[in-house]
Amino acid sequence: MTQTRADRSADLTSGPMLQKIILFSIPLAASSILQLLFNAADVVVVGRFAGSTALAAVGSNGSLINLLVNLFVGLSLGANVVAARCFGAKDDHGVQDTVQTSVTLGLVSGVLLAVVGFFAARGLLELMSCPEDVIDLSALYLKIYFIGMPMTMLYNFSSALLRAVGDTKRPLYCLAAAGLINVVLNLVFVIGFSMSVAGVALATIISQTVSACMVTRMLMKEEGALHLDLHHLGFHIGALKQILLIGLPAGLQSTVFSLSNVVIQSAINSFGSTVVAGSSASANLEGFVYTAMNAFSQAAVTFTSQNMGARKYQNLNRVVLNCLLCAIVTGVVLGGGAVLAGTQLLHFYSSDEAVIAAGYERLRVICGTYLLCGIMDTLASSLRGLGYSVLPMVVSLVGSCLLRLVWIATIFQLNRTPFMLYISYPISWVLTAAVHLACLLVVRHKMRQRGQTLQAA
Repeated sequence: MTQTRADRSADLTSGPMLQKIILFSIPLAASSILQLLFNAADVVVVGRFAGSTALAAVGSNGSLINLLVNLFVGLSLGANVVAARCFGAKDDHGVQDTVQTSVTLGLVSGVLLAVVGFFAARGLLELMSCPEDVIDLSALYLKIYFIGMPMTMLYNFSSALLRAVGDTKRPLYCLAAAGLINVVLNLVFVIGFSMSVAGVALATIISQTVSACMVTRMLMKEEGALHLDLHHLGFHIGALKQILLIGLPAGLQSTVFSLSNVVIQSAINSFGSTVVAGSSASANLEGFVYTAMNAFSQAAVTFTSQNMGARKYQNLNRVVLNCLLCAIVTGVVLGGGAVLAGTQLLHFYSSDEAVIAAGYERLRVICGTYLLCGIMDTLASSLRGLGYSVLPMVVSLVGSCLLRLVWIATIFQLNRTPFMLYISYPISWVLTAAVHLACLLVVRHKMRQRGQTLQAA
């Protein structure tokens, strides 16, 4: 394989694992945080310059967007795992097939999402019991937002391919450039042209288009197996099958997770626009903590996949333990910091004291226990990297999603308060993480037994 910049920094199978995990994860976390800053800019600008109703309209869409998008984001995770495994095994042909298939899949899924999201927006919001004073603005935001889905998916799949070979820095540069554009356009459209939520959505899709074009251009300029040739876009059956086997269960898990969050959001909507606005602002802040932890769960996927491909099984325990350690420390520091500074941080989103109080009620529950979510996600990602994608899906669906739905149908009905909704999150995280850990221990035990059997033979 021709040595490129990506190739030279891509070996995730040797050397000090903790150092490599941190160096891999920091640009990844920074990229995710920049993406959240896009969203934060949206929320802050509309909250400050378009009012609480517009703030609720933008914020209340998050769970619905995730519901529609997460299936295909899961497929991009499949692309990451397959490409990393092929790269670790030095299978150039496999890497090339994965590149062409992944980019094609990203574009197709983006177009599909754009059509579904545009035409189904209002109907889905009505099913969620979106408040009457918010629904028109929410639907407008969603329709414009989903028009940009092909570019969003293109970025997700293209950046997943770069991450698979250890390159997390260049996607960061792309998002940094796009972030500046997003902030400037937010101010121009909302303040300058008084476009409210329409301006926010338009600024978002323009910035996403910029980041997608930049990262795709990087793939086109790569040499060797990672090179993207637009003339050869298409589905390679072998690569597509492997991507679907890994990515589809992950996507379905995320989708069902989002479904449970939609149910929770529907319950939040029943408390009125003030609670919706406060919850939206808090959720935006929570996202910064989550993405920082999630960088280490993504590292767990990529590192375990490469080491599995390279047959360096002795590294797997170190990878998992180091990723867990990093996720826990991040959750404690950032989650605790968010709780301590919560009221001050929420003032960035709104000057309405009622909105701030409603937001802090959610923030202290979620961020105060967020390390549990980091543990859960890292364990699940480690299982996927080992090639077990269906197992964490089933565990997560039963242990987390089903529990939340049962909680809302039973305990929440006995005490209908926002707190009783929010507390369902940490309870589900604890139970699901415990089962994931048990599954991981069983899988690693079986791998060691299999290895001993092969040696004996």
